[in-house]
Amino acid sequence: MWSPDEYLSQLYVTNDLLREEAVGGQCWRERKENVKISLLDALGRLPEGSASLSPVLLERTEREDCYVERIAFATAEHLRLPAYVLIPKQLQDRAPAVVAWHGHGYGSKEIVGLQPDGTEDAGEAGIHKHFALELVRRGMIVIAPEIIGFGDRRLAADRAKDPRKASSCFALSSRLLLYGQTLAGLRIFEATRVVDYLISREEVDPERIGCMGFSGGGLIASLSAALDARIKAVVLCAFTSTFRGSLLAMNHCIDNYLPSILKHADLPELIGLVAPRPLFVESGLEDTLFPAASVQDALMQLERIYREEGAVDRLTADIFPGKHEISGRKSYDWLAQRLRA
Repeated sequence: MWSPDEYLSQLYVTNDLLREEAVGGQCWRERKENVKISLLDALGRLPEGSASLSPVLLERTEREDCYVERIAFATAEHLRLPAYVLIPKQLQDRAPAVVAWHGHGYGSKEIVGLQPDGTEDAGEAGIHKHFALELVRRGMIVIAPEIIGFGDRRLAADRAKDPRKASSCFALSSRLLLYGQTLAGLRIFEATRVVDYLISREEVDPERIGCMGFSGGGLIASLSAALDARIKAVVLCAFTSTFRGSLLAMNHCIDNYLPSILKHADLPELIGLVAPRPLFVESGLEDTLFPAASVQDALMQLERIYREEGAVDRLTADIFPGKHEISGRKSYDWLAQRLRA
């Protein structure tokens, strides 16, 4: 009888009613700009971008079907971002490019087929399915950034811990709040710098840039695309849901939570800012973190948004028989086709 469950439940209901009252029957196109402004407010104060990317090539290796570069560049003062760039062999012209955002785990190495120590991962691919390799095999240049808080970009105090189990998300999130910043906002800011870097490469066609994100990487993929029109097509894996059906129903990493956002929009509406650009949603039927019922609720809202944008044919979904994992059975080829169109 002393638990605060009822308080939280009523808090959601109250905010839902207040949001509906504020909307006042407005259609999506009338609301869209306000949702975007609310998202920017919720992300908090963003850093000033570095005057120059100052990219450096750290190493270049060759694999059977691609070249792999390890690069780093400046995002903001005192911040440099390392990433892997996968380049298909025998490029004849400018190629489409994809930003591949990993989820919780040991970082960008996990999606490019490497172990935490940088050696080749010859075993089972795990829930990330080495999806950056799958994308480069379809003729796209792929950049896999190391998300701040994971892998090589953890705080010094966390670096001695197992990268498979320990991130710096909580420490970064809580400390940034004291400065009016959010970890989500910092990651979205860095995502725009990744696109800046991509379009600086002569092999990349700047008009054919897409992104694909898994789990927590889905947050970065969706919100960066919502705010950056240079991203032309988006794949979200194991992330699309409603706040009530996922983030409010169970414990998630603190990096997923945006201050005050529920007063203005639910998660499908934030993702809906991608419209009318192409969006592919995939999710496992047995995903316990983003349950199938919540995914279906979100897809219904997204379909309404895309229909109003006159782009319902640009919204695609694949609910596959699986858990919290990448599938790729349809999404890899969909993204390649969209970026080649």
